[in-house]
Formats: sequence, C-alpha cells, structure tokens
Amino acid sequence: MIAENLTAVRARIDAAAQRVGRDPREITLVGVTKDVGVEAAREAVTLGLADLGENRVQELKKKQAALSDLDVRWHMIGTLQRNKVSQVVGRVVLIHSVDSVPLGEEVGRRTQAKAATQDVLLEVNAGDEATKHGVPPAGVLDTAKELLDADGLRLCGLMTIAPQGDPSAARRAFRALRELRDAIRERAPEVTELSMGMTEDFEVAIEEGATIVRIGTAIFGGRAPQPGAKASRSGK
Repeated sequence: MIAENLTAVRARIDAAAQRVGRDPREITLVGVTKDVGVEAAREAVTLGLADLGENRVQELKKKQAALSDLDVRWHMIGTLQRNKVSQVVGRVVLIHSVDSVPLGEEVGRRTQAKAATQDVLLEVNAGDEATKHGVPPAGVLDTAKELLDADGLRLCGLMTIAPQGDPSAARRAFRALRELRDAIRERAPEVTELSMGMTEDFEVAIEEGATIVRIGTAIFGGRAPQPGAKASRSGK
C-alpha cells in the first residue's frame, strides 16, 4: 500500500507543480510519521522517502533510534516546548514550529552550546484562527527580524496550517504566507522555504508556492491515535 500511495502522491505533486509552471524538484515531500509504526516508516524510507517529520519529541527519538541504520532527514513539525528544545536541536534538519521569539532564542542558545546552527521555520497563523498556534500575520515581519538577528539559528522560511474543510480559505492562507515570505526576502533573500500543505490541501499549497509539504494519511493511510494523544496539528 505504501508503495502505491507514494507513487500517487508524487504524481499529484508533479501535476500540481506543472499546472503553475514550477519544477516539482523544488518541492520537498515530508512523510508525517505520527502514530505510524516503525516498520511502516522504514518501508517508506526504503522506497525513497528521504524526509520524515514527527510531532512529538519522544516519538522522534524513538524512531530515530529504530531507523538509525537508514539515511533519514528528520523534521520536527509539532509544538515544541522550551523545556524540550535541548532534546531536538542538532537531531533534526529543520524545526518547523518556532512560534515565538523566546522559543527561537532558546533554540539558538541550546544550539550554540553544541557549537552548531539550527535551521528553523517561523510558524504563522495565516488563517488567523483562534485554535491554531503561530504568530499572527501582523506580527510576522517584526518576529522574523528578531529571529534573523538571533545567534545559533538560521531562519529559512515560514510554516502554516491552513483552515481545514474550505479550499478557498486554505488558498487565501497559503497566498498570505507566500506574500509574507516575499516581504521578508526583501531584507533576507535566504529566507526561501514555505512549509504548507497536508493531505487535504497540498496541491493547492503547491499552486501557491509551497516548497515543503507535510503528508501523512495519503502515504500511510488512516492511523488510530495512540491512547491520550492529541490530534495532529502540523501534518496529516
């Protein structure tokens, strides 16, 4: 099933990119492995899925240990608490969910202690939804400026989760994120990434400029949440 699903997802990514004259190779597919067993994650990697994303720190560490024999680019895509930053920095290629200056500064401090630099994305509440995490659109430029000036981290772009169930609202959110990214690039051309789009809306996200899509269900199928687990908010 995973092989067929991956083929189908990649075909949809290619088609969406081609519709707007983009090169599909510009788009990174991150397979979301929340509530996915280790063997399913292993199968996806052996089929060529190089990037995996986890929502929870403990699950990230567990899967990294189990798949240590494979070449995987790990992403932290879920809520990151400041007291767990030290367990993540240096273990992932990208943290998608920096949603405040204090969190970014903590990432920088912890990374500097390891004599390294951590790539991060600023999470934006592009749909301005009360239930979502992220910096409101009005605060993005000021927050990005502070993160760009912080030591120990490198701001690579923006991330958002669009309103679910309404394609037109999702498109507006994705377009707003792209416009914010472009405004930041006037000062910092290196800020290029747009992590946006999940199973429900990744094709719209690609049409609006996504460089990273976070997809779980369309690759791994529906998963039964673990006891006590909260619903995923960063990739599906």
